[in-house]
Amino acid sequence: MAEVELSIAGRTYRVGCRDGEEENLRAAGALVDSKSREALSGLGALSEARQLLFASLLIADQLIEKKGPEAVPPPQPPADPMVARRVEALADRIERLADNLEQSLA
Repeated sequence: MAEVELSIAGRTYRVGCRDGEEENLRAAGALVDSKSREALSGLGALSEARQLLFASLLIADQLIEKKGPEAVPPPQPPADPMVARRVEALADRIERLADNLEQSLA
């Protein structure tokens, strides 16, 4: 297994991949980094989580435009509404923690 160092949104990540897939991973990392910076420049200050969220949405939008909306499977509803509420509550809590961390580092 190979390891690649990626710089995304100003942070460095070490990511494992299969031998021979290093260049594809670097290209994917460069695309995510580019879209992350695009989101930041278009929307201003964002938490890391939101920056990566918008980067992934920009990439998904490109794929949809390229392949057409029919190429994207429709979202599946959560199997259990209670699980969906708990996941949403956890996501909100993580976002608040990230915001607090950003404020304390500023």
